Amino acid sequence: MPIHLTTRRQFLTQLGAAAVFSRADAFAAEVDENLIAILNDTHIGAQHSASASIPTNLRNTIAWLLALPKRPAAVIINGDLALKDGQRGDYEHFAKLIAPLRDAGVPLHLTMGNHDDRAVFYDVLKSEKPESPAVESKHVGVVKLAGANLFLLDSLKATMVTQGLVGEAQMAWLAKRLDQHADKPALIFAHHNPRLGGEPLHFPGGLEDSEPLWQMLAKRPQVKAYIHGHIHHRNFFAHENIHILNTPAVSYVADKKTSTTGWTMAQLGSTNGSFTTHTHLPEHEWNGVKVDLKWRT
Repeated sequence: MPIHLTTRRQFLTQLGAAAVFSRADAFAAEVDENLIAILNDTHIGAQHSASASIPTNLRNTIAWLLALPKRPAAVIINGDLALKDGQRGDYEHFAKLIAPLRDAGVPLHLTMGNHDDRAVFYDVLKSEKPESPAVESKHVGVVKLAGANLFLLDSLKATMVTQGLVGEAQMAWLAKRLDQHADKPALIFAHHNPRLGGEPLHFPGGLEDSEPLWQMLAKRPQVKAYIHGHIHHRNFFAHENIHILNTPAVSYVADKKTSTTGWTMAQLGSTNGSFTTHTHLPEHEWNGVKVDLKWRT
């Protein structure tokens, strides 16, 4: 897919993020405490050349984020970090591409998808591996922001298995942490789509334990939205008044007539959230479209 960038992005790309943003300037940058960036399905491969479209998409997205007048309080890359089956070289290449965010001090949070390998991921990105896992054999976390709490799940059932699984242990952990953090809106992040509230076409590849997960979430009014990737498309749904956001892939799409690549910026509030789609093709109909979602009460 050809990449057409705005003049500002071209300028940043030509100069290079390292040249534009010194480490001192990066840490001095103002932060919007309720702004987050949502990326997913980066699919970085060891064999990708520097000029290939997939790593170029991620590189340009990161340059765009670093050029914002106010930095996001968190950047979430929601699964399928690696190209196909989580090879070591994939994560080594991925680590180099995300380095400008880390160097700039932007909080970066990663989740697992079905094309990832958790053990290899930990071996390469060693700082991601916790000394004491909150859930055995799962990569999970909680991100506390000024106006919301983000709960990051690991829906990887097995590498190269399309379907996802939360599992009883992770679900129990999530229920406990949600109860401990009921003071703010809760947004749930996982790579896989739930098998409800969306398009039945994609249900077979979604979460196998969607029903028990949703029963648990629906009982907790602080849960406002579930955000996923996996489908390489963009949709907004809801089930039992919990918003379901299918966010666009950074890497590639199956059908260029109906989808394109991009990322999402979310401005979070106590009663609502605004989600703006940005695409690598600036003329695409999704680009710059903001959807305002009211939280359930």
